Amino acid sequence: MTLVKYRPSTMENFFNREIESFFPDRFYGTNALGQTPAVNVVENKEGFRIEVAAPGLKKEDFKLHLNNNRLTISAQKQSEAAEANKEEKYTRHEFSYRSFQRTFTLPQSVNGEAVEATYTDGILHVSLPKREEAKVKPAREIAIA
Repeated sequence: MTLVKYRPSTMENFFNREIESFFPDRFYGTNALGQTPAVNVVENKEGFRIEVAAPGLKKEDFKLHLNNNRLTISAQKQSEAAEANKEEKYTRHEFSYRSFQRTFTLPQSVNGEAVEATYTDGILHVSLPKREEAKVKPAREIAIA
């Protein structure tokens, strides 16, 4: 069996470039290493919540760093390599490496000491509570003396 390298036609290249021009990286969600997970950022009266969709990873694959109000979420996953057997030769063996990094600049209202993270059902949940002085206080009536 002979392996032949696939070369897209000039017309295919043209269409691929045109389609990619409509979906630049910031919309398409790609980086140099592959797909960047989708992220939801939710704000409520108690604080913020960041949800990162990253199925197939384990909580040990993630690293979170908070430095100068910048939260960096990163992950790296390497697929399990097959056991090497000296009696076999691979005709094709593909390794899979996935990694990403996202950095968020947090507002001054976030209490960096109380940040917590959990990973369940393929979603990383990062809880960013607000400082007490930044929380919205309920309206009150002021008595006139």
